[in-house]
Amino acid sequence: MGHEITAEDKNATYVVLPAYNEATRIEPVLEDIARKGYNMVIVNDGSSDNTLDVVKKSKRKFPDKIHIFSLPINRGVGIATQTGFEAVLKFNPKYIVSMDSDGQHSADDLDEVIKPLVSGEAQAVIGVRPFKDMPKTRSFANSIMNLLTRIFYRVNVSDSQTGFRAITVEALDKISINATGYLISSEFIREINDNNIPFAEVPIQTIYTPETQAKGTNVTVALKILFQMIKHQF
Repeated sequence: MGHEITAEDKNATYVVLPAYNEATRIEPVLEDIARKGYNMVIVNDGSSDNTLDVVKKSKRKFPDKIHIFSLPINRGVGIATQTGFEAVLKFNPKYIVSMDSDGQHSADDLDEVIKPLVSGEAQAVIGVRPFKDMPKTRSFANSIMNLLTRIFYRVNVSDSQTGFRAITVEALDKISINATGYLISSEFIREINDNNIPFAEVPIQTIYTPETQAKGTNVTVALKILFQMIKHQF
């Protein structure tokens, strides 16, 4: 895609980052995003460590780029992301991105992820991770979730469980997210499909560390999401 992302495009974009006990990982994530000119809404999801203190430290360095919202108790990534989606509207964004705050996503991919929105090619974007680089159990679980998303929600995507996604503010107004946990990823895809929102897939890199490998969609999480999908059919 030939469209170049401008400073104006970046200033119209807000990145929502749910954060639960990410004190040892979140600082470079926030500061990389801020240095690239993007705005952020960080939702501290009832962290029991000093995540909030670390976020406040970064905010002192980038006071105009970082906005903090806190939940009093841990509610899960789904609720935290919903909170971020609601909170970000007060800043009148054009484009909203959600990313994980543990460092597995790279700020270098932000320009490419929002390009389809800025160019008008799409109204929503799904960041697609390279499955070949995933640990085998994660790759298997994510492949199963792709199949389940196709079966239950009748939409075929390359990475149904990605935490890196983007949407225009107009499209966000059309969708309804109710998931509390990791089901939010499949639910986001269901909503953009059911509301006929044009979407694009964009390849992204994933940075694996022992901490990020321990999180996300493994077989146990996939089974939990399956039960939630079944429950939502009735």
